[in-house]
Amino acid sequence: MEAKAVAKYVRIAPRKVRIVMDLIRGKNIGEAFAILKYTPKVGAEVIEKVLKSAVANAEHNNDMNVDNLYVSAAYVDQGPTLKRIHPRSRGQAFKILKRSSHVTVVVKER
Repeated sequence: MEAKAVAKYVRIAPRKVRIVMDLIRGKNIGEAFAILKYTPKVGAEVIEKVLKSAVANAEHNNDMNVDNLYVSAAYVDQGPTLKRIHPRSRGQAFKILKRSSHVTVVVKER
């Protein structure tokens, strides 16, 4: 049995979220929440929210024991990119890519 939660179209670049995601993959739920609480990155807040949702799904939908849960899979996919233009000297225009992410967390019972 596994429970899953997904946050789509999060306005943080995937490479920034992946740094935090690598820290919690394979950890117990309590340990993962402790790591996320003390990680000073913006992506930690997003991942914590998704992890809470996955735990709630496991408890409510699948009647799993929260104490035995661990993060079995955690990954970040690239979402759509917003393209913006930044004017530069001599009439040039540089592109600014505002990237977004799809964050997925899967929890299983040990």
